[in-house]
Amino acid sequence: MIHDTNWSYPTSVRFGAGRISELAEACRALGMIRPLLVTDKALSALPITAQALDILDAAGLGRAEFHEVDPNPNDRNLAAGIEVYKAGGHDGVVCFGGGSALDLGKLIAMMPGQTRPVWDFEDIGDWWTRVNGDAIAPILAVPTTAGTGSEVGRAGVLTNSETHVKKIIFHPKLLPGIVIADPELTVGMPKMITAGTGMDAFAHSLEAFSSHRFHPMSQGIALEGMRLVNTYLPRAYRDGTDIEARGQMMAAAAMGAVAFQKGLGAIHSLSHPLGAHYGKHHGTLNAVVMPMVLKFNRHEIEDKLAAAAAYMGISGGFDGFYDRVLELRAELGIPANLTEMGIPKDNLDQLAQEAVDDPSTGTNPVELTFENTRALLESCF
Repeated sequence: MIHDTNWSYPTSVRFGAGRISELAEACRALGMIRPLLVTDKALSALPITAQALDILDAAGLGRAEFHEVDPNPNDRNLAAGIEVYKAGGHDGVVCFGGGSALDLGKLIAMMPGQTRPVWDFEDIGDWWTRVNGDAIAPILAVPTTAGTGSEVGRAGVLTNSETHVKKIIFHPKLLPGIVIADPELTVGMPKMITAGTGMDAFAHSLEAFSSHRFHPMSQGIALEGMRLVNTYLPRAYRDGTDIEARGQMMAAAAMGAVAFQKGLGAIHSLSHPLGAHYGKHHGTLNAVVMPMVLKFNRHEIEDKLAAAAAYMGISGGFDGFYDRVLELRAELGIPANLTEMGIPKDNLDQLAQEAVDDPSTGTNPVELTFENTRALLESCF
């Protein structure tokens, strides 16, 4: 059973069914009187978005909306959003949707007050110190999927529209000031999106748990995050109106994003360039390549995943965990490989090099080289 509750970690989270009713009050608590709601094209047409805009409008906060957000948001989307933000004289952003809208909304709140291009703020070393943090507008996040956990993250992923390379833009103040986590907003998610976003949450916790980096707090969160997804994602997939399952998945998504402070790995290293070049759903890509990466990393993570399997009630150690991943993918209708997903087996050299260069690569349990990454990528077809 899930209950309404407020959390203060890692930010102020208002969790529970029906909490969207607090949207206007939460905006005012962050000092917004002219918020811009940022969402994606598909979500813009749905009743939950109209409901959110109605709540803002009824409170005298207007109903300004920007929805030119692609599934893998890029710099062109960002430029268009900044233009709307400035033209409307807005003083904060309500990020409303899945990872794409949340990521882009955060960057729309950041960039109008900066004097350097967004690529100068990539998550490399201390590049985040180049940001004028005082110029970042207030951010309120309302997730409508249960996957990326971007609502509790301090970064946004942005695709370069010319090079088709995904970059992570980081600043501590990109962490939203308030999150409204209302599982009722996820009830209408199509089965495919429920599956893909749910497996994204699983991938975050799995890769964080597998990373060798020392971070015991994230390790514990990752372990419970995997258990929640394994238990509740099949339920949410079978019955989209199961509020308990939807709520537990919303919690698991946030847990995965908190956990991956410990690092990610080859699942994300592969999915980032594949998503950028072919426009496929990020979480579904993660699910497709997951078994191949588990095999690739096996000799470094076998004992860890045997312990995780025992905690999750899965027998058989690493092999039992691996088999459960295959079973879960089959239950959720996830494609068996990249070929089945409709991705052509070409451009492997470029994709492999971009995977090696991806920021997620550094914390993969097995060191990635061009040669072994290309072989890993080929095994995913």
